[in-house]
Amino acid sequence: MDKRTQVREEIHRLYAREHAALGEQGTLRLLDESRQWNLAPTLAAGGVIVFPHAGVHECGQQIAAAVNACLDSGADRVVVISVLHAFSEEMEHARIRVSRGGDPGEEAQWGIQGPGIDGPDTWRHDHALISWRHFWEAETARRGIRGPEVIERYPWLVGGHPERLPGIEELARLCENTIVVSTEDPFHHGLGYGDSAEIARHPHGGGLEMARRSIEHGIGTLEKGDYWGWNQHCVVGKSDARDAGAVYRYLRGPMTGDIVDLTYSDATELYQQPAPTWVAAALIEWQPLS
Repeated sequence: MDKRTQVREEIHRLYAREHAALGEQGTLRLLDESRQWNLAPTLAAGGVIVFPHAGVHECGQQIAAAVNACLDSGADRVVVISVLHAFSEEMEHARIRVSRGGDPGEEAQWGIQGPGIDGPDTWRHDHALISWRHFWEAETARRGIRGPEVIERYPWLVGGHPERLPGIEELARLCENTIVVSTEDPFHHGLGYGDSAEIARHPHGGGLEMARRSIEHGIGTLEKGDYWGWNQHCVVGKSDARDAGAVYRYLRGPMTGDIVDLTYSDATELYQQPAPTWVAAALIEWQPLS
């Protein structure tokens, strides 16, 4: 088993342990805590809510906020535009080639994946929406409702040109007259993510300030519709949403973004690396321009 597969499987085990530790009571507590943010009006107005997928004990309330916003919006359908992680050497090499200006059309998995779509099914092994599904199931069960239809979509290799992405027109039709949310871990930082000891900062030793600056820079880039600039920002800031972010901005059009809440999740155990090794977890609200 190669290293990337080992990390992927350990992430799945980590999610299982964290959800089990939460239990029903802990899950509902985080759903209740998320009520501090009322984000349903943003979705109803055609905006986008972006939630993290890091450690649930640190950012579960942010994920839960997106779930409650969807259910409170009254929509009949929710489209979740998810990141797709490169958990194979070929996917990582493809991503590097595209980030260096290569044509994504020459890559095998170029396009949009998800349930009901013929073609690559790498999305089935991804962890990005595991906690989202966990909170969704818990809250719909508590409300005693089936909830709106949820459609998951996983774009891969936008390369600065979302308009070229195979399947983008079909996705645009799915997003008409419905609400859209997305997920992103916008800033991976520290020794375990390749930063030198001179650069690496603990979250409360200047790290979270670095994360906020990086995230705000990315928001500004997407606000301008600079898709190639967004791709390169994600490379530098180690965001995993180079494809998802470009797609929801392209589909929704001009918006203004804002960080609603920012925290972090320690990743030293996951990667078996010394501190500081952590991920910024942000809840981001995108308001449509009137």
